[in-house]
Order: sequence, then structure tokens, then C-alpha cells
Amino acid sequence: MKLTYTFLSAIIFLFSCQRSVETRRSDQDHSISNKEAVLDQKEETITENLPDGRLALKGEIIRIVDGDTAELLYNGELPLMLRLQHIDAPEKRGKQPYGNKAKTVLSDLCFGQQVTILTDGDFDMGGRMIGEIINEDGINVNKEMVRLGYAWHFKKYSEDFSFDELEKEARDNRRGLWQDSNPIAPWDFR
Repeated sequence: MKLTYTFLSAIIFLFSCQRSVETRRSDQDHSISNKEAVLDQKEETITENLPDGRLALKGEIIRIVDGDTAELLYNGELPLMLRLQHIDAPEKRGKQPYGNKAKTVLSDLCFGQQVTILTDGDFDMGGRMIGEIINEDGINVNKEMVRLGYAWHFKKYSEDFSFDELEKEARDNRRGLWQDSNPIAPWDFR
């Protein structure tokens, strides 16, 4: 329940504040006092608290930014940027090979769909919620991006080694970006 309060406080805080990340952090203490009211208003969009401590949230994917970032419409009114957990896709900015294709593949997997987001309630330094997308067909979109060869397992921030197996499978079968003789990882391209 503590994670639910913390997450919902962060959601309300992001909804009400469009300033810089530093300013948002200073305002967060104020929004925590509203957590009871927030819980009453938002709990219906929390599918469940999962046994591993994560939350399962419902929402609609309303925009695809690139191969590992999408925008979620949470509770029918709150747009949230979502950074796909465990993966890093080729960059659109700077025109990294396969960057545009990765965005298209992510769009094909989830754009316009009512999805479930599995999240610890964490946000990155850019204010994006970090989580996994489960699409309307029950597919883990994060894993599918790696399996299809349009994202790497982002080992620096992930210990889920099932993504390693999917990346190896994509490499062995020369899927997606693995068709390139020497693909450059996004963290090296940036």
C-alpha cells in the first residue's frame, strides 16, 4: 500500500506541475499531503498490486516518441511519458540506423491500445515513468522489441536476464538491427 501512495502522489504531482524536474522535486512534499484524496480518485485505474511489489496500471498509449519511449494516457486524463524498462532502442535523434524503424515497430505493437503498465513506481531523471507495457494481446512489448531485433537489453539498468536470451535469439537470427554487420548500441551512439 505504501508503494501505491508513493506512486499516486508522484502521478498527481506530475499532473499538476509542468516545471523542470528540479522544481517538481521541491513541490512533491506538498502533493504528498493529498495522497488520501488521490488514492480515492485514482485507485480504480490500478489493476492490482503484484506479488513482486510492482503495480499494474491501465491506460492508453497515445503517442510513440521513439523505440523505447511512449506517452500513456492514465485514468483518461493524465498524460505520462513512459520509458520502457530493461531496453534501449536505436536513437531517432542523430539518425542512428534503425531508429525510425524501432519507433514504427513500437507503434505497431501498442499505439492506440488500452495497455497494462507494470511498474515499480519509479521515474527517470527526465520525469518519465519506468515500466513494461503489456499490450491488448497480452504481449510484453519491451521483450518483443528485443526479440524482433529493434532494441538491446539495457544491462546497465536491468538484471532481468530473460532479455539477454531474447537479444541472443535476435542476433543469431539476424533480425532487425542485427542485419547490420556492426550495429552500434545507443549508449555508444549518444
